[in-house]
Amino acid sequence: MQKILLICIGLYFHLSFTQSLKVPLDTVVITKHKTVIKGVAMNYTAETGMQPVWDDDGVVIASLFYTYYSRDNVKNRNQRPVIISFNGGPGSASVWMHMAYTGPRILKVDDEGFPVQPYGYKSNPYSILDVADIVFVNPVNTAYSRRVANKEGELPNREQFFGINEDIAYLSSWINTFISRKNRWESPKYLIGESYGGTRVMGLSLALQKNQWMYLNGVILVSPADYKTLRSDGPVASALNLPYYTATAWYHKMLPEDLQSKDLLEILPEAEDFAINSLIPVLAKGGFVSDAEKEAVSAKVAYYSGLSQKTVLQHNLNIPNSFFWKELLRETRGLTVGRLDSRYLGIDKNEAGSRPDYNPELSSWEHSFTPAINHYLKNELNFKTDLKYHVFGPVHPWNKENDNTRDNLRSAMAQNPYLKVLNQSGYYDGATTYFSAKYNLSQIDPSGKMKNRFTFKGYRSGHMMYLRNEDLIQSNEDLRAFIKKASPNGKAAKY
Repeated sequence: MQKILLICIGLYFHLSFTQSLKVPLDTVVITKHKTVIKGVAMNYTAETGMQPVWDDDGVVIASLFYTYYSRDNVKNRNQRPVIISFNGGPGSASVWMHMAYTGPRILKVDDEGFPVQPYGYKSNPYSILDVADIVFVNPVNTAYSRRVANKEGELPNREQFFGINEDIAYLSSWINTFISRKNRWESPKYLIGESYGGTRVMGLSLALQKNQWMYLNGVILVSPADYKTLRSDGPVASALNLPYYTATAWYHKMLPEDLQSKDLLEILPEAEDFAINSLIPVLAKGGFVSDAEKEAVSAKVAYYSGLSQKTVLQHNLNIPNSFFWKELLRETRGLTVGRLDSRYLGIDKNEAGSRPDYNPELSSWEHSFTPAINHYLKNELNFKTDLKYHVFGPVHPWNKENDNTRDNLRSAMAQNPYLKVLNQSGYYDGATTYFSAKYNLSQIDPSGKMKNRFTFKGYRSGHMMYLRNEDLIQSNEDLRAFIKKASPNGKAAKY
């Protein structure tokens, strides 16, 4: 009996050891596919796998999950653009743009981007795969990407990965490896980053030049988070919110009739002008502003925001966006509006309060994206693992110190005459507002000598503007136009 027990115990420990969840270090699965983009049938290859990150001694410290799409039957691969795609967070997987924007498959959602059941995905007839190859990259602790333990079973220090500059450093090295493995050094190269991914690709633009000797043709900022503005608490950051308030109030029909009767794009320039030329100066005066000026400006803030003048004055003209989401429809409908996309509505436990209980748009997106990506990777791309797919992964605390990414982009542009920038933002995005994005573009190059290399595009949706079908079509067309614009076409890189 004792012998049997010992055998059972030994078998238990053997099974426990053999069944430990391992991170794939360096593996790839290749599948072949067909699609139709803009009415043209084409074949493409999907490569899904894990590629290592090494330390300075050549030891594997992490492995990143990626998906690489390349169009088949391309004669001159070296002339074909390659786009390296990141989402944000920090801590977000690349699922969002992968399954809803540029990739060959997109979610089954309604025309406004709301989830429908049964869950699933379909072909994307607007994907940019017709003009560029795309790789979707997942930083450490997102999707299936993980740190890798050494021979002693110890994980590398998290501080190596989870910070603005740490993130940029190891990702630039990873990109170098990827480009070398795929033999794409001669190809025009573009980075696209959404939300915090905007901060990431701004920093990567210079890191790739300085440390990997890799020069880009374009950087694409999708609803970018520029924390030089977003983390500040001054008059500028506050005033930049107002045009977003105008857009959201217009969408929900909460503006005065003379504004409500106009088209959105007619009234936004008014709100922008007022924010820059009137609101910022008054907010800068603080408690020393005259009563008359405060009265006049507060009336205008109410006029452009859909809030009452009393509410504006109670906040000293400085309306927190979290309060706006709670307040705008409080009296008329008893609902909240979404943070990342204010077209989405929520129901709080209490109508009272200063901020919503939850973000209805994020709940909606997790609703539709999570089943789709898990099914798609395993069943269509044939990538199988027992690792959990982290839509949002554990990356905090995040080192926010020494954020020089905005100036890094300026420096990269100055040193590389080829490099151009495209910004895409939704008017109803309350987290990284469109007017903050416009402002941030203007601050990258204070000299104005490179302003003709910046392009801004706005859309009638939110943070993920591509979820709305009309904007999916237009935003992909804007990408195509930008890729063409940023292609050198034999022109030398010089001033």
